[in-house]
Amino acid sequence: MNPNNKSKVSKSLKIYKKAKKLIPGNTQLISRRSNQFAHGHSPIYGKNSKGSYFTDIDGNVFLDWVNAFSAIILGHRNNNVDTAVKKQIDNGSIFTINSPLEIELAELLCEIIPSSQMVKYTKGGGEACALGIRIARGVTNKDKILFSGYHGWHDWYQSANFLSNPNDGEYPFAGIEAIGVPKVLKGTSIPFSYGDISNLEKLIIENKNEIAAIIMEPMRSDYPPNNYLQKIRKISKDNNIILIFDEVTSGWRISVGGAQKALGVTPDMSIFSKAMSNGYPMGAVVGSKDVMEPASRMFVSSSYWSDNIGISATISTINTLISQNSEIWFEDFGKEFKGIISKICEDSGIEIQCKGVESSPYISFDSIEEYDTKTIKTLCIQEMAKRGIHTNLTFHPSMTHTIKDINKTANALYESLKIVKEAMGSNIENFLDSPISEDPFKRLVK
Repeated sequence: MNPNNKSKVSKSLKIYKKAKKLIPGNTQLISRRSNQFAHGHSPIYGKNSKGSYFTDIDGNVFLDWVNAFSAIILGHRNNNVDTAVKKQIDNGSIFTINSPLEIELAELLCEIIPSSQMVKYTKGGGEACALGIRIARGVTNKDKILFSGYHGWHDWYQSANFLSNPNDGEYPFAGIEAIGVPKVLKGTSIPFSYGDISNLEKLIIENKNEIAAIIMEPMRSDYPPNNYLQKIRKISKDNNIILIFDEVTSGWRISVGGAQKALGVTPDMSIFSKAMSNGYPMGAVVGSKDVMEPASRMFVSSSYWSDNIGISATISTINTLISQNSEIWFEDFGKEFKGIISKICEDSGIEIQCKGVESSPYISFDSIEEYDTKTIKTLCIQEMAKRGIHTNLTFHPSMTHTIKDINKTANALYESLKIVKEAMGSNIENFLDSPISEDPFKRLVK
């Protein structure tokens, strides 16, 4: 680390130091911790945002490819969504009695999502996953859950860390211990490897007639293997297991209606949040009537699940995406992005590639063998940050991003990779001004 390299984010660093005394772990979301990017160069605290850019508290303007970890899909401060929210605030953010907006959104979700016949709302994705699991266990009167992917912080899910990752024998979630999770839950949530049907079938046999649900991210940054989801759909039906798609990340970006709509596989239940409301707090559990209706007899209830703000934001977000042909836009924009960035990667002389679906492309360092990929990745993130690009090298475009933004990113990446290539031929530590960035947890899905 070079002590003479002056940081442009000094105010952020000062407040972050203060946060350590007041907030356990410094931040509310693990992914927003400074060690997820390039500490000392990446921004930590924001002042304002608009479209595809934000300004941090030091006055630096950054092109934003993180977009609240995929929650921003239309762009920061979208006029349509913000106008709907401000209008609703003037009418009341929450009522003593129920709001007809609940029904309006439920009808809209049932219209666009293949798996949706009934709806329950939440304020976030992890909470929605916990609600979905409660419903599945209540409907089946079974306790065990098979899962693949990331599904939040609640006890049902984190109890998996009393077991081991089927891929490497370590904790399913690297760096996260099941502290505070009742040990009696050990064995109730079991991870399976994405893409490995035999692994899933083996777990079903080992836990025959005990599995309430299979919950999984149907896809993340890459499309699933051919017929993989179709096979899981059949397996779940044959074994009377509820199939849940966690579309907190994939929902709306692949298709307005979810990846399930684009891929042609309909689960029994689905989880949505994040981009469904362009960043306003909102989540939903939707499913078939057979699965969802029994929830009327379960104690699942919260004052803020039906607040008018998240609901109005979601209605406006969906209607705006549909009116702007978002599915075509993301496909066209993603192809343009991947084509330009792929050429930069190919010409860099480094074994890296631009991969992923059009709506969430990423730079893969998997082919680099001689060097620690975390170190290489951190150096690249650091150099991109110095050039005004905020990214963890997974890109979540919003519909305000332009070809000009792609070219700006490509130029910054070209310059950054030149430095990375030079560092790989020398001593990388001499080029790195930031601690090695850390992944907050492993995922069992790509």
